[in-house]
Amino acid sequence: DEKRLEGLSKQLDWDVRSIQRWFRQRRNQEKPSTLRRFCESTWRFTFYLYIFIYGVRLLKQSPWWWNTRQCWVGYPLQPLTPELHYYYIVELSFYWSLMFSQFIDIKRKDFVIMFTHHVIGITLLTLSYILNFLRVGALTMCLHDSVDIVLEAAKLTNYCKCQRLCDVLFLMFAIIFIITRLGIYPLWILNTALFELPEIIGSFPALSIFVILLLTLQVLHCFWTFLIVKAAYKAVSKGKARDDRSDIESSSDEETSPPHSKISHSSATTNGTSGANGTNGYLTGGNSAEEH
Repeated sequence: DEKRLEGLSKQLDWDVRSIQRWFRQRRNQEKPSTLRRFCESTWRFTFYLYIFIYGVRLLKQSPWWWNTRQCWVGYPLQPLTPELHYYYIVELSFYWSLMFSQFIDIKRKDFVIMFTHHVIGITLLTLSYILNFLRVGALTMCLHDSVDIVLEAAKLTNYCKCQRLCDVLFLMFAIIFIITRLGIYPLWILNTALFELPEIIGSFPALSIFVILLLTLQVLHCFWTFLIVKAAYKAVSKGKARDDRSDIESSSDEETSPPHSKISHSSATTNGTSGANGTNGYLTGGNSAEEH
């Protein structure tokens, strides 16, 4: 509200730009620190690396790793091995944690899309477990985990201010994402669910739900590919990678410092706070540090 800002400007003897900046920084005071982002990405990187290695070791010994038609041979009397059961339970637990932690962790631009992705992922895992579609479910999980390792590694290097390595990893992530999500996923997973499965065991109502969820997941892949390609283009043209799916950053982080007010901020006293830290500890002369 411009009138309110002008009134505050006269009361405090500050320029409007400084008041706007103070409100932005006050609003974002709960924004997680770089250390918290680093810890979050370290945890996810560790999990994705572990579960991907486990999945590859499990699946490379299976015939359906090399021939997706083997996913349906002997269905529905396919045994559930302890290793595959463990793989499913760990992945399902992780997806549940991601869905709930979305509400308390770093806020992201694509909150609704990510929430939809987690709901679809959990539904697919649960449905495939109930229908005994465990083989194709394991392939899908392993395929998705492969790209997330590189993404989290790129974030970690960004938090460590290793920008060149971050750019390289981000471009690797973009390439792997496009190959796995727009190439292997439709040719491997969608093909076996849409064509090989009905051919071998026939069609039934639950299959339609399963296929619709897989196709919805592919739509999300296409949306994310658009964002990633745009970010990769910026990385090449401007020399700084930033995944547009990632954290919301305050617009004040990217602005230059506004002109000084009529009275020095360091000498202003409001809400009982004064000195070099400024009003309430949030109004400072420099821009806040950032990351993705």
